Amino acid sequence: MTVQRNRFLGDLLSQLLVRRGSTRSKDDTRDIYELSQALLSAEGEVSGLRLASAVMDRYAALNGDEKRAFFVYLNTELEIDPENVARLATQYSTAPTPDLFRDLCQAAEPKRQEFFRRLNQPVGATADLVSMRVDLLKLLKGDPDLARTNHDFVHLLRSWFNRGFLVLQQISWDTPARILDKIVAYEAVHQINDWDDLRRRLYPADRRCFAFFHPAMPDEPLIFVEVALTETIPNSIDAVLSDSRTPLEADQAKVAVFYSISNCQKGLTGISFGNLLIKQVVAELSLECPQLEAFVTLSPIPGLNRWLKTQTEDPEQGGAAQAVLAATADPEDVRAMAARYLVTAKRGDGMPLDPVARFHLGNGAQVHDIHASADTSQNGTAQSSGAMVNYLYDLTQTERNHEDFATASTIAASRSVQALSTAALVTKPMEPAP
Repeated sequence: MTVQRNRFLGDLLSQLLVRRGSTRSKDDTRDIYELSQALLSAEGEVSGLRLASAVMDRYAALNGDEKRAFFVYLNTELEIDPENVARLATQYSTAPTPDLFRDLCQAAEPKRQEFFRRLNQPVGATADLVSMRVDLLKLLKGDPDLARTNHDFVHLLRSWFNRGFLVLQQISWDTPARILDKIVAYEAVHQINDWDDLRRRLYPADRRCFAFFHPAMPDEPLIFVEVALTETIPNSIDAVLSDSRTPLEADQAKVAVFYSISNCQKGLTGISFGNLLIKQVVAELSLECPQLEAFVTLSPIPGLNRWLKTQTEDPEQGGAAQAVLAATADPEDVRAMAARYLVTAKRGDGMPLDPVARFHLGNGAQVHDIHASADTSQNGTAQSSGAMVNYLYDLTQTERNHEDFATASTIAASRSVQALSTAALVTKPMEPAP
């Protein structure tokens, strides 16, 4: 399905779903707990739409403490019966009949899951449930036991938002203003300052923006990526976003640069769309601009300065770490320390410390090149002392890179980056303390 057809589908769905459901009951005087039990009962099978609407209306009226109490109720009262599950599992292990399999599956599924499924009946309920999970995520730090309910939420949201339901649309200057407003609000990497700034990212022939939408939330982008078509691989976001640059004709471009990827819905945290989005955008651009030779990112390194602060006492690289943080380092030391961070700094599970690196390496990209003074914005200076990185999506290698990363935490990096990660530093090693 092409982007044009997807846009038509999205517009059609917007017209079909623009009106909120009118079935929400205002007459039922039962509280949210009584309504929830009714929704899960035989009554819910008959009057599910009305009851689901009533529950969502009650929930919308709750204050913070009342919402927490409601989630505790879901977490404890709609839980599995572990003794029953164990009994059925034992029976099934000795007599694996279809009936026992059915009974075991039903017992092992918390009632919360069926509750959420029945809640998701009225028009607009999917968006309401995504918002409900935002509330739940805020409560998790103070009440980690609620993670059981969160697990059920994630399980269902992953099925409701699987790739078969996602609609790819190109965002252009002609996109309705209600969508453009949300692109501005949701931009999470490089702030969009005003409508002129937005126009510079959408209107010129060498700029593209693509977003995923879901039929149940047609006016809410789930994730979007901004793309620059360039002649060469860029080494500075300042140049990419400059308001004085000369636009390039699309057929003259050799490189597609993914310079900003923003997740839009906090309630869908943990449901990944980025891998699929990049793959579909690469396919679209390959059809539109067959002369493109490379697909790369120009990405931030958000964890670099945090890591550098842990290295300031290191005998070999502490001096360079201090200099980078103080903005007095030689540019080659900035690049070298960033390379060491991306190639060698790992979590306890062997995965890279940097979240953006985990994302792109997990998608099968490789660390291609690193640049100093690439992002001189306040945010870029604060998180990475201005350094940025290109991740290269070599379509002949992405599957292999992904498998190596997933199975052995292998970091794919170009020879130049590998050499940079072990290169001697310009800043001399620290003198040992007397």
